[in-house]
Amino acid sequence: MKLSKIILILISTLILTNCNDNEDLLMERANELAQKFIITDGHIDLPWRLHKGGYEDISVRTPGGDFDYIRAKEGGLDAPFMSIYVPATYQVTGGAKAMAEQLIQSVERITMDHPDKFEIAHNVADAERIISEGKIALPMGMENGAPLEGDLSNLKYFSERGISYITLTHSEDNDICDSSYNLGERTHQGLSDFGAQVVKEMNRVGIMVDISHVSDDAFYQIMDATEVPAIASHSSARHFTPGFERNMSDDMIKRLAENGGVIQINFGSSFVTKESQDKRSRNSDVVNQFMQDNNLTSDNMNVKDFAKKVNQENPVFCDVTDVADHFDHVVSLVGIDHVAFGSDYDGVGDTLPYDLKDPSDFPNLIYHLLKRGYSEEDIEKICYKNIWRVWKATEEFAKSS
Repeated sequence: MKLSKIILILISTLILTNCNDNEDLLMERANELAQKFIITDGHIDLPWRLHKGGYEDISVRTPGGDFDYIRAKEGGLDAPFMSIYVPATYQVTGGAKAMAEQLIQSVERITMDHPDKFEIAHNVADAERIISEGKIALPMGMENGAPLEGDLSNLKYFSERGISYITLTHSEDNDICDSSYNLGERTHQGLSDFGAQVVKEMNRVGIMVDISHVSDDAFYQIMDATEVPAIASHSSARHFTPGFERNMSDDMIKRLAENGGVIQINFGSSFVTKESQDKRSRNSDVVNQFMQDNNLTSDNMNVKDFAKKVNQENPVFCDVTDVADHFDHVVSLVGIDHVAFGSDYDGVGDTLPYDLKDPSDFPNLIYHLLKRGYSEEDIEKICYKNIWRVWKATEEFAKSS
């Protein structure tokens, strides 16, 4: 072998080894930062998971679901907002407030069963203290304003029960505002008169206004109505999913930032890439055709087994790098102060990205942000400082009202 070729091989080997060493050092740094900084996640659907699947011991590594104490600690997750999710069906059947209460009680049960590991955080000061004691803080956000049941006094009630934000609607229009998922005729053409009162009262009692799930018209009207910054607790950038109103357009992200607010990026693959949406849609069409051909319903085990096979053959998963793209996009639009984590763990089923399957994977996302040039100060803002700024501003406004 010629000497020149041997030298080229040696140089290539040294470069590759150096790159691998740098990658390892960056991953080590990401793990260190995940443990060093408080990590807040804006939306985890554990309460509904426990309601549907039965109460389980989440102080240990659970065989199913996304969130438990062990995986949270491994990934450095300190303050996951527990979603008190009330489906839109309760707007028809009644009992929305009772369901919200039941889910709050399930979070309380977790803290009573494991007082050395979990405690409910009613405010920022609670969260700081709980985390300093080595426990995981459990603030709560209510997904869907239906439990207010048309009564403004229920805002004070839920504030006292520990609700720190309210997602104003969910999959259907309610008496507060229109939903992004209702693509037909809008009930209110945005925010209702009652909804405007709800926003003002939320400001007054110190509950953060969450615009995830609302229609575009409702979003802009909420921005005009609120006197404090708002959040999108689990939304992503529509730039990557054209036509998907559930995500936020560039103009909406800019308006949210002008208000001082924060968008918390949803990790669900169909929120992150158009390719994942298309795959999910194709899989759904195949399963629906199977149900039709065999005269079966979605709860039939044959349908479930068939759906599992279809999804395995055509996986919908995007990659952790695709999620990082959303952070890049928001930062390019409005700067580092207006983006955070809003995973939707336990809420998006088996659609989570490669290398971001549960809270233990937070360091993987931090690694890719570091790789793209984000500073430690940037990472700290994303991990918790941005969203806590809004949380504090909401509390302070309420104290002065």
